[in-house]
Amino acid sequence: MGAGRGDVNGTVTLPALQQMKRDGRKIVGVVVYDYQMAQIVDRAGVDIVSVGDSVGVNFWGHRNESEVTLDQMVLVCQAVRRGVTRALVSCDVPFGPLQDGTDAAVRAAIRLVKEGGADLVKVDAGVSSADTVRAIARAGIPVWAQFGTEPAAAIFGLLVREAKQLEEAGASLLDFRYSGPVAGPEVVRAVAIPVVGGLGGGPWLDGRVRAVVAAIGYLASAVDDTMDRYANVAETALTAIKAFSEDVRAARQIRSGPKPH
Repeated sequence: MGAGRGDVNGTVTLPALQQMKRDGRKIVGVVVYDYQMAQIVDRAGVDIVSVGDSVGVNFWGHRNESEVTLDQMVLVCQAVRRGVTRALVSCDVPFGPLQDGTDAAVRAAIRLVKEGGADLVKVDAGVSSADTVRAIARAGIPVWAQFGTEPAAAIFGLLVREAKQLEEAGASLLDFRYSGPVAGPEVVRAVAIPVVGGLGGGPWLDGRVRAVVAAIGYLASAVDDTMDRYANVAETALTAIKAFSEDVRAARQIRSGPKPH
């Protein structure tokens, strides 16, 4: 099970993640969009299950995340929440409410927690949106604040200041997206809250987060590319559906029952 267990029931808590940072134990986060995969990653023992607005691109074929609505994020979060019993569930506040001002962002965060079942919300944040982080935190909702969304190792002093401002605004976690080996360690040392990173992250952070579809090769593009992954589910699925099609066309029994002994 995951290293972030925080209470007698084995569930992960924010204080447990903070203790992991102090102990030097790495935090594991994954981005998930559905009930079935939520059950799998929770069983695998991850610490954070993040419901990303990237669902719009990866599952629904949208051109970018900004097309995803709050109602849709609530629905996806509900599905993931049903599949998770021990990890922390985070849900992205979508683009629309963040652009509509602080009050709209707070209302969205409340919906994602009360209706969606999220334990905390994730906000694309920088210095300019520290007020949004502060307002959501004051409403009693933990915030995972993202910053450093562009490669910028040469200005790590600015990134350290951003991280400190977000921590002071009340963020419980930071998502340092493009950290790099220079700015990453500086930020980790500068703040008391855990710093977890996705793209551009590395072992210098307090933890890593990755979309499950990328980690296991679930996207259709994985069939043809040569990227290094932990699995290639797309290729396996392609082979399986071809085999199923061949059985149907040849009038053979399809595989739908228990495996023969």
